[in-house]
Amino acid sequence: MLRRMLGGGEGSPFGESGIDPEQLKNMGIDMDPAMMRQMMRAFQTAMSSQGEGISWDSARVGALHVANQESRGVTAGQRTDLDQAFHLADLWLSEATSIAPTGEEPEVLTRGDWVEKTLPVWQEMAEPVAESIADALTEALRTQAPEEMQQMVQGASRMLRQVGGTLFATQLGQVVGRLSKEVVSGGDVGIPVMPAGVAAILPQNFADLGEGLEVPDDQLALYFAARELAHARLFKHAKWLRLHVMSQVTDYARGIHVDTEALDDLAARFDPSNPEELQSALQSGALLPQQTDAQRSALARLENMLALIEGWVDVVAADATARVPSLDRIAEATRRRRAVGGPAQDALGALVGLELRPRRLREAAAMWRAVGDAVGQHARDALWDYPDLVPTSDDIDDPSSLIARLEAAARGDEAPRDEMDDALAQLLAEESGGSSDDGPADDEPDGPRPV
Repeated sequence: MLRRMLGGGEGSPFGESGIDPEQLKNMGIDMDPAMMRQMMRAFQTAMSSQGEGISWDSARVGALHVANQESRGVTAGQRTDLDQAFHLADLWLSEATSIAPTGEEPEVLTRGDWVEKTLPVWQEMAEPVAESIADALTEALRTQAPEEMQQMVQGASRMLRQVGGTLFATQLGQVVGRLSKEVVSGGDVGIPVMPAGVAAILPQNFADLGEGLEVPDDQLALYFAARELAHARLFKHAKWLRLHVMSQVTDYARGIHVDTEALDDLAARFDPSNPEELQSALQSGALLPQQTDAQRSALARLENMLALIEGWVDVVAADATARVPSLDRIAEATRRRRAVGGPAQDALGALVGLELRPRRLREAAAMWRAVGDAVGQHARDALWDYPDLVPTSDDIDDPSSLIARLEAAARGDEAPRDEMDDALAQLLAEESGGSSDDGPADDEPDGPRPV
């Protein structure tokens, strides 16, 4: 199929001379000639490479190409205004959360700067998925080839793995490049794409967001600076959190495989002069079967954690900027932006198939608000100290049990016993030759017993 599509000659959609960038528009790939040449060089490198790893050069080239279109630099005035907003928001944030400042200087970035700083994390997220897809494709090729062709298949598998990885890297570059035109800050996507503890705002995208809101720029800057610093503080404080988020992506990727029956059917009827069917299959995910139970579980855990992160940031940023006159209008605009599909939904959907539900974010924010009102910000924020303490999905649905536990701990009350506690006490009593009653056994002297 690849040879008939890309190799040129009779029947090729790109003519006898090979790929024509104009013809790629028929497949939904709209690139200028310079970008096409860069992508083809990446393909040639992939097809001639003898290595097993995936080259991500095409991701960086593609992302920067998209990001730098219509990109503007940062003016001195923008930098000064945002530096002042960060400084004041940091002071206010210290009143709204017990999590300490990061000690890192906030940054003001162009779109290209944001791509350079965040691409390593996007690659880290995408690599397990890309590796799993490449493994699935090569395994499908190996298992379906007859015995006499296995030696040839080994060489073809390496080529297919390289080409498939380059295709995925190119897609990643397009996603990150488009994302650079939408994100307002480093934490806008809800995951730690910036270096640990670093907060950042993109003035060009920030200015685009402010148009039409009828909100003074300084008030909008304070709100987004507070949100960005809250994200930075949280991930700097909870050092386990970043690894936890990334592990959910890896768990999901392990379950990816290719529907070989659908691939066989598509290849059998593939018409090189009419590539729309192939494009539709690739975009719709028709070659990937339904998610497994393990994948659904991993996505549910990831969705739950991202909702907890974003909900906490919502509450803390709102408390920190309570002095801002237009807070309600700004918060409502942020909710609307999220509801119509924000940057996080687009990026995570393209990479791992996750659709983050806005309803879940609102419920998580309501839980954090209820917990803070009941036990105070210190006890609320201490739930991020260890993974075992973080609220569960059930706590988001009904925070009353979580609040009761925190209130009991604050009073110094003994935690209520459960069936496990009773069974353990009975087992220890039996092994020590006594009973679970309070008094001593009949054959033991009165007085304290050794433990």
